[in-house]
Amino acid sequence: MAAPQPGPTPGHTDDWWRGAAIYQVYPRSFADGDGDGTGDLAGVRSRLPYLADLGVDAIWFTPWYLSPLADGGYDVADYRAIDPAFGDLHEAERLIAEARELGIRTIVDIVPNHVSDQHRWFRAALAAGPGSPERKLFHFRPGRGEHGELPPNDWPSQFSGQTWTRVEDGEWYLHLFTPQQPDLNWAHPAVREEHEEVLRFWFERGVAGVRIDSAALPAKDPDLPDFVEDRDPHPYIDRDDLHEIYRSWRRIADAYDAIFVGEVWLPDSERFARYLRPDELHTAFNFSFLSCPWDADRLRAAIDDTLAEHAPVGAPATWVLCNHDVTRTVTRYGRQDTAFDFATKAFGTPADLRLGTRRARAAALLALALPGSVYIYQGEELGLPEAEIPRDRIQDPMHFRSGGTDPGRDGCRVPLPWTADAPYAGFGSRTEPWLPQPEGWPDYAADRQAADPDSMLNLYRAALGLRRADPALGDGPLRWLPSADGVLTFHRSPDLVCVANLAETPATLPDHTEILLSSGPLDADGRLPSDTAVWLRT
Repeated sequence: MAAPQPGPTPGHTDDWWRGAAIYQVYPRSFADGDGDGTGDLAGVRSRLPYLADLGVDAIWFTPWYLSPLADGGYDVADYRAIDPAFGDLHEAERLIAEARELGIRTIVDIVPNHVSDQHRWFRAALAAGPGSPERKLFHFRPGRGEHGELPPNDWPSQFSGQTWTRVEDGEWYLHLFTPQQPDLNWAHPAVREEHEEVLRFWFERGVAGVRIDSAALPAKDPDLPDFVEDRDPHPYIDRDDLHEIYRSWRRIADAYDAIFVGEVWLPDSERFARYLRPDELHTAFNFSFLSCPWDADRLRAAIDDTLAEHAPVGAPATWVLCNHDVTRTVTRYGRQDTAFDFATKAFGTPADLRLGTRRARAAALLALALPGSVYIYQGEELGLPEAEIPRDRIQDPMHFRSGGTDPGRDGCRVPLPWTADAPYAGFGSRTEPWLPQPEGWPDYAADRQAADPDSMLNLYRAALGLRRADPALGDGPLRWLPSADGVLTFHRSPDLVCVANLAETPATLPDHTEILLSSGPLDADGRLPSDTAVWLRT
């Protein structure tokens, strides 16, 4: 079959991103091209035909930049260099070009809140000392207490632990994440100028978009006051100054016909929508849907709330079931508590993987039928479960900063299985992967699933193929139809209906002329079993 050519996906508007299917690649765990146990860009390039066959419109790469990897690459030392573990800039440029030849655009990550403590700016700030111009690029402050022995304020960390670290000369610096990730001072013009140049650098190399990490965090109250729960404005989340920053970024993106997607965790829907005004970000991740339990009423409310949030600014919604930070869908949906919350993660939580897989298949059809763009985290199309990493192999700082109580995020970052009978399930050839693959991992291998017409992989391929070809899917209206308790039924114009049965009993399907795709077999009497979804032509 000929590869799709670049350009708008059939059935979508010229604004490709409004209805795109975007695949998230965590480079360290996707494919190992040189056999050293770490995924790399050569590995991604070798698997581009797989992604083209899958039917995605774009790839979003988590950070591939030079980094000490204190936080999985989100501690960036140089935005203009590829980390040697992954390759080099020339390889990245080849990857962007080769993907585009297959009709796949590239989205890269930018982390504006902080840099690595190995970044040249931070090394210069440490060397320059208190009061220096170099330190004004960050948030250095004297401590409180008689001898400056106490942190400058009491802000809570985005991870566990302290948000301030004291240096040898007595000053403290702010880091909302780990000490290896010092926060930048976005009130400084040099910080803004540098990030604008970084955007231009990657847009010039053919990148079609940028995902903005922790997009609501970079701006801080200049007085750095103590944190008071429920007091507005918040001293470091969702500050009004952020909007002018993103307006300046939007002007740059528009010049390159590029797009933004923001990681914006906000409970206030009106304030969330401000980031999606026509002159700011194009899209933002939808975390209410991602964290929602497998419950029909809760999911419908999450869908309705998401569409209502986006409607006033005319932005498309985004839908995602899993990413590199959260428990994989198969495992989460197989647990007693099917919601996701960082605060409730624990070792040894049991899961019924057969039930979880059944629900994950149905959830895939549900998410892929919703209006807007959809993100697929690598391995979700293989139905991978969360792996429980041996404690002596865990690398995620969330685990260590919790005192060892949080299992961290490594369980969803285990290297992918490609070939069932190859060493390390085909991820690489010579060296054990950087995270251990659990027993039974080859059973999920892509080659084995490609040969099984009922596999999760072939379900995703079929759904993405229909989504690409059918004008009723992607961006557009949604209309709920009457249905029994526990059943979600909605109409996508002109004649496509999605039904997802989350009830404990089979559901009667609405009148239809054709069954386009089902996440599992129907009952003998044609009813839709529990934890099953179907796409119908009416």
